[in-house]
Amino acid sequence: MMNRQESDMMWKGSEGQYKKGRGAQWNTKNRFDRQEMVREHIEAIDDWTEISPNTVHIEQDAKSLVNKVDSPDVGMWYSMNPYQGCEHGCIYCYARNTHEYLGFSAGLDFEQKIVVKKNAAKLLRKFLMKPGWEVMPISLSGNTDCYQPAEQKYRITRSLLEVCREFQQPVGIITKNAAILRDIDVLKDLGSRKLLSVMVTITSLDEELRRKMEPRTTTAMQRMRIIRELSQAGIPTGVMIGPVIPGLNDHEMQKILGMAADHGAQFSSYTFVRLNGAIQLIFRDWLMKNFPDRADKVWHMIQDGHDGKVNDSRFGVRMKGEGRMAELIAQQFRKYSKKYDLNKELFRFDLNRFTIPRQQLSLF
Repeated sequence: MMNRQESDMMWKGSEGQYKKGRGAQWNTKNRFDRQEMVREHIEAIDDWTEISPNTVHIEQDAKSLVNKVDSPDVGMWYSMNPYQGCEHGCIYCYARNTHEYLGFSAGLDFEQKIVVKKNAAKLLRKFLMKPGWEVMPISLSGNTDCYQPAEQKYRITRSLLEVCREFQQPVGIITKNAAILRDIDVLKDLGSRKLLSVMVTITSLDEELRRKMEPRTTTAMQRMRIIRELSQAGIPTGVMIGPVIPGLNDHEMQKILGMAADHGAQFSSYTFVRLNGAIQLIFRDWLMKNFPDRADKVWHMIQDGHDGKVNDSRFGVRMKGEGRMAELIAQQFRKYSKKYDLNKELFRFDLNRFTIPRQQLSLF
């Protein structure tokens, strides 16, 4: 539950015209900042600079790329993210909180200030050449979408996939952007060697809801096209309903799973919405602005799935929730996944193909 101070801060921060094309409508306070600038009285400040709606790419030479994933309930062992921040603007995104470590806000900053790791491919090569590397799959987009709009300009995800192909390194991808189809050639090569699996996130088939909840993402039908074309190319592909938000999209589960299966999806997964840290304030503000007639109902249903709270950090329950609402959603997922023959076979990466190319050995 939010206290009075947090609630007041939320509404002060979100005054003004609704920013179309953005999920968050304001910048929440960075919990690591000791000072903040607050707009107390609009009419009394003449020189206040409004937040620009434009996206800024911050290019950097990163110090590291591949991270070991210690969380036992996310289904990945290692992850790499070529971009920090995400222009897709998904209002529920758990990765928003990580932007605070960079000195930015989890709100609009997360969508507008995108950190680009220009040297990502070089870092991956260096990592894979470590003598102690015990081959495990590495996940692209463990935090932010590797095929967000910045990829059209920088093509860093493409370069990482080419390195994986070079070393025959297993890789998993999760995305909601049709830009992935531009890389069908390298994806097909990896898929034919059991070195690749792809999860396509579909949160709603309702375009009005999708535009509000995920303002700069591709349509649900385009995501179905991704599943179809990847599957036809022999690439193991699944559908992720992430997150399920009771009162908004939970009723769509059967239709999403059924349609994804019809388009060639082989496996499925889901997460239950959780609103940790600043996301709680951002989401509540968005909910009140877009669905004032049912905002309280949705909020209470989320609480019902997290033992009276809207957030949860406990391994094992945080991704699926607990209680009556969470169990109802879990039952639906099991029922419809079985009905549409999803998750019948467990995909296994081939971990035995990994090799360090000769040219890399000579450089080493």
